[in-house]
Amino acid sequence: MFEEFKIRSRNLKTDTFALYLAARDPRTPWYVKLLVAGIVAYALSPVDLIPDFIPVLGYLDDLVLIPMGIALAIRLVPADVLSSCRERSRAMVGNGKSVSRTAAAVIMLIWVVVVSLIGLWIYGLIASHSAPALPTSGK
Repeated sequence: MFEEFKIRSRNLKTDTFALYLAARDPRTPWYVKLLVAGIVAYALSPVDLIPDFIPVLGYLDDLVLIPMGIALAIRLVPADVLSSCRERSRAMVGNGKSVSRTAAAVIMLIWVVVVSLIGLWIYGLIASHSAPALPTSGK
């Protein structure tokens, strides 16, 4: 059972990198490239959009969202493009060339923007509650 899990995990990594290569192939339609680029950037990123320390939701993206996105993308990429990209992927994944620092930077940027927006929202709430009341005229 553990051996089957290792094989599936290795195939998932190979397919993910094959999709990355397919997104760069000129034979792939533009809308598939856009979908694949988003999925692969997130899947290869060492940083999660939903951190794993958040109960249940932290693992939801790893266990459900990424495999569903990969399955959808595999169906949309033309078969000939996918087969040639899978061959190239098998050769490259074995060499450890599948880490994407750009994807990690994009995910980190998203986190910085989200945390900044939340901080500004909280600051606005605090500032509006601590503002002094304006005097009213007795007329």
